[in-house]
Amino acid sequence: MTKYKRILLKLSGESLMGAKQYGIDENRLNDYAKQIKEIADMGVQIGIVIGGGNIFRGLSGTSKGFDRVKGDQMGMLATVINSLALSSSLSVMGQKNHVYTAIDMEPVGEYYSKWKAIETMEQGEVVIIAGGTGNPFFTTDTASVLRAIEIEADVFFKGTRVDGIYTADPEKDATATKFDEISFDEIYNRGLKIMDLTATTMCNENNLPLVVFDMDTIGNLKKVIMGENIGTLVHPSNK
Repeated sequence: MTKYKRILLKLSGESLMGAKQYGIDENRLNDYAKQIKEIADMGVQIGIVIGGGNIFRGLSGTSKGFDRVKGDQMGMLATVINSLALSSSLSVMGQKNHVYTAIDMEPVGEYYSKWKAIETMEQGEVVIIAGGTGNPFFTTDTASVLRAIEIEADVFFKGTRVDGIYTADPEKDATATKFDEISFDEIYNRGLKIMDLTATTMCNENNLPLVVFDMDTIGNLKKVIMGENIGTLVHPSNK
């Protein structure tokens, strides 16, 4: 038995680069698709949001002279490219899926609505939601939390290259220690930068638990679905 029936999985755009300096590493993409199909075959209903940092990040564009709104729109389009790539990889593996976009972009993807997305998941298809929130000034993390709440997910999974939340950045501080479990309030009080404040607050206020785990290790997605303690569980502060 899986611990969760319906999930929202946020994937990192940067992680899709794999061994490359830019763009999409096909091996990493296929590894992700295999893990997603594995839990779909177990009956888990899956919504996915992918970042676009492997192609373009709006904030970095702004620092180089881009208009913020146009830069964020470019970042939204980058998430659409990644979503189409994942959709293609899943389809090749025989996993039915559907791409929805926060901006009207047919025939690239169907315009997103909560009810269509839920119906699609209930039919056994993986739902990939692209284009962020459709608005500038919001991160993909915030878009992910928003979609998780809308589709009534049991949990928000943030798949990263790090195996959980630490007291400091483990890639920079060798003394950093990992949390097995932590509250959103404690994350805020400690100043831990796991997501932007809007995303963290939305999780907390809507009683949406968060699991941060290493998605780059094959098999980890199934482990967290089964409830294994391999990442960090962040629980709402009133729990």
